[in-house]
Amino acid sequence: MKILSGNSNRPLAEAIAACLNVPLTKASIRRFSDMEVFVEILENVRGEDIFVIQSTSYPANDNLMELLVCIDALRRGSASRITAVMPYYGYARQDRKTGPRTPISAKLVANLITKAGADRVLTMDLHAAQIRGFFDIPTDNLIGGPLFAQDIVETGKNGEEIVIVSPDVGGVVRARDIAKRIEADLAIIDKRREKAGVSEVMNIIGDVEGRRCVLVDDIVDSAGTLCNAAEALKQAGASSVQAYTTHGVLSGGAVSRVASSPLESLIVMDSIQATEAMRVAQNIRQISIAPLLAEAIRRIAENESVSSLFD
Repeated sequence: MKILSGNSNRPLAEAIAACLNVPLTKASIRRFSDMEVFVEILENVRGEDIFVIQSTSYPANDNLMELLVCIDALRRGSASRITAVMPYYGYARQDRKTGPRTPISAKLVANLITKAGADRVLTMDLHAAQIRGFFDIPTDNLIGGPLFAQDIVETGKNGEEIVIVSPDVGGVVRARDIAKRIEADLAIIDKRREKAGVSEVMNIIGDVEGRRCVLVDDIVDSAGTLCNAAEALKQAGASSVQAYTTHGVLSGGAVSRVASSPLESLIVMDSIQATEAMRVAQNIRQISIAPLLAEAIRRIAENESVSSLFD
């Protein structure tokens, strides 16, 4: 087994390599003066089982192109199997036609990765389950629910009532899974989205008064939805509001928005490398997914079951 890291989230790749006790494959990944991506693998990969770790986060297009060029370099270097490990799958929110003459970019990206030469994909908390079907190669989608459930219990106080809250109807399955794991009640935010990036809370379904409310989502970008939901929950009598989100995109002024919101804390996974603003924020914390990804990589390399990780 060999592990190759792109530039999108090298600290995570180093942590995964440390968990597996495998050194990162030596490679030169750089840009020409016009920003073309150039990749040179600096050690023999012929016949090797290679895992390329690269999130397609900001800058999404650069990181995606870097992943494709890495896969092509490995394929031309005669690697026996190439697995694209994408902790965060960019373009996942474009998973369906939202209107006439609009793309399904999540499918386009899947085609690009497959055509580049990937034999398998390993990712984390896809925005929509059907994206797995966009690939014509085996695709494993790890879930962050068990890690969140463990952290919620460990940071809880004795005797407090916890209610897991889905910020929209689409996230009910994810929220219900975590609620079941910790034997907590479930609540749902009924909202109306007027346009992309703008949401309005309409109603809260469930009893939240006097309880610790834990919002659960897969992606936090502008943080408008979570902050609006936190405000509504506090107005409904919640004793405290936290949010757990797998992918902390946190673009634009999202970090300052979270900092000034009623959210007691926002916990994200390190599928996307933290910015300096995130690192200094008082109410934002990261959970490492390196041990989980490392175990999944080990099982794939040894042809063991990955789905049994969550049984």
